[in-house]
Amino acid sequence: MTVKEIMSFLESKGNPGTKKVLLKHGMKEPFFGVKVGDMKVIQKKIKKEYQLALDLYATGNADAMYLAGLIADETKMTKKDLETWIKQATSSNIIEYTIPWLSAETKFGMELGLKWIEDKNPDTASAGWATLSSVVSITPDPDLDLKVFKTLLQRVQKEIHKSENRVRSKMNGFIIAVGSWVPALTEDALAAAKKIGEVYVDVGDTSCKVPDALEYIAKVKAKGSLGKKKKMARC
Repeated sequence: MTVKEIMSFLESKGNPGTKKVLLKHGMKEPFFGVKVGDMKVIQKKIKKEYQLALDLYATGNADAMYLAGLIADETKMTKKDLETWIKQATSSNIIEYTIPWLSAETKFGMELGLKWIEDKNPDTASAGWATLSSVVSITPDPDLDLKVFKTLLQRVQKEIHKSENRVRSKMNGFIIAVGSWVPALTEDALAAAKKIGEVYVDVGDTSCKVPDALEYIAKVKAKGSLGKKKKMARC
């Protein structure tokens, strides 16, 4: 399929109700309001296509950018590509999901995650924490530097309450991710969560709730799912 064909398809699947909800969740114009399920139809046809993903992302349409992340070939994406994508992203779903998911699946995930969390731009910083969360969700524990992640848990404990709104949210998610997917650090994550206490995040005019890290990790443990990695970060 060509970019023109895909954009026509996306426009035809645009839904006013979906668009209204997505606007409340931080999605920025231009976009049509396409449900992820409809994007999956194209994803199944294309599977992975590096250049097409770059071209779709370059349209600046948030729906197309999300789809670009789904069909991007992680084996061909370069560090420069990912850095360009993070600079061009304006919608929360692209910043906090699309780019982190894809980055984690490349060989640059850990490197970029650690770099981005140092960025003064809160959007980039939140993408960094989300990327590191995705890294632990798919990377075998023997391939993780547990000392680095233990240090990051301590950092979140010290900085979360004075960090920017969306960064707080992704830091909280990082505590949950490490506690759930890295059994060797579950107790460290729980200890950090106890000291952090309640995390306040302004979710705007939405029904979203900030997950309690202690409760979340406890539920994962009760299900016997601690350390059960995902095959891929993207969904």
